[in-house]
Amino acid sequence: QVQLVESGGGLVQAGDSLRLSCAASGRTFSMYTMGWFRQAPGKEREFVARINWSGGSIYYADSVKGRFTISRDNTKNTVYLQMNSLKPEDTAVYYCAADSMLYYSDSADKYNYWGQGTQVTVSS
Repeated sequence: QVQLVESGGGLVQAGDSLRLSCAASGRTFSMYTMGWFRQAPGKEREFVARINWSGGSIYYADSVKGRFTISRDNTKNTVYLQMNSLKPEDTAVYYCAADSMLYYSDSADKYNYWGQGTQVTVSS
């Protein structure tokens, strides 16, 4: 069993930066693919970024490529999402997710553990 707790969300202005953190419990965190997703009001949950167990393979959604950076520290059981040049359209609840089956997918249904989410609001 894995528990995920996100932190770092908040209210910022367009162009600002935020760093989200996701702390995981469980001894096998370092084996999991980790992903970040987001959900804006009235919209479906969408993929943001994913990182494999070693950090050697990373993939981003086109909407955040060049602005967001996903990373992980397996010694701290933590995955991060550095978000730069934020835009109002980045406003959403951001979720951390773990894929213990190693599908390495951008589909939410391939992730079997989820955090509670952290709100990011970007004002124009």
